[in-house]
Amino acid sequence: MSVCSLHKKLEIVEGEMADYKALAAYHYREEMPVAVKAVFALRSKTARGMLGSRPAGVIVYCAPNPRVELRTVATDGAFAELDKQTQLALINRNIRCIARLIIEPRFRGIGLATRLARETMTRIAVPIIEALGVMPQANPFLERAGMQAFAPRTPLAHVELVEAFSTVGIEADRLIDPEAVQRTIDALNWPAVDFLEMRIAQFLKSHGTRRTMPPGLERTRYILNKLTQRPTYYIWFHPDLEVTMP
Repeated sequence: MSVCSLHKKLEIVEGEMADYKALAAYHYREEMPVAVKAVFALRSKTARGMLGSRPAGVIVYCAPNPRVELRTVATDGAFAELDKQTQLALINRNIRCIARLIIEPRFRGIGLATRLARETMTRIAVPIIEALGVMPQANPFLERAGMQAFAPRTPLAHVELVEAFSTVGIEADRLIDPEAVQRTIDALNWPAVDFLEMRIAQFLKSHGTRRTMPPGLERTRYILNKLTQRPTYYIWFHPDLEVTMP
């Protein structure tokens, strides 16, 4: 079946959380989306189609996170310099977030993710759609759908810890392999271990209960994930709706 003919056999309809749950196992995030505002499913046009009742894809829109650093840059400070209560009310009124977008594995690579985002953003009656994601960096389907990408800035704490790893002989290009990094840490002499432990403690200070994680592979995996998996911020402005301000 050609790509073109497959697209013609699928339509985007209003969905429900059952559609998300049917495909949730194919998403890299395990937790359920919260504050869901809309769901759309990509389905066969006929009940006897190739998928039956199962969707080929699903997109979930949620209420926005009130604290997204790059939103200020992307909106030119539209929601900045307001008191917290007013800011929260305006963000909730004007923005929705793409929290999940999943395509069933058999139908990936033919543009369905782009189509699902592009054709549903206009159906959400708010001026701004945003998304945060790591996976779109490898497959820029959100940009193809019309969203603008803003690369994350690297926090000073991340830079300092990467430099600390380099000081003890673990260069930045090795920070993608937790097992190899842990083996190197285990082989360090005590002065180097003490130095690295001080820097790790400083890095984890703002990470809640994670700050007390004991040394070992689990902690190293967590740290490297934080250092390397910085999500990109994406934004789209509705061509016919304007942000409503106080």
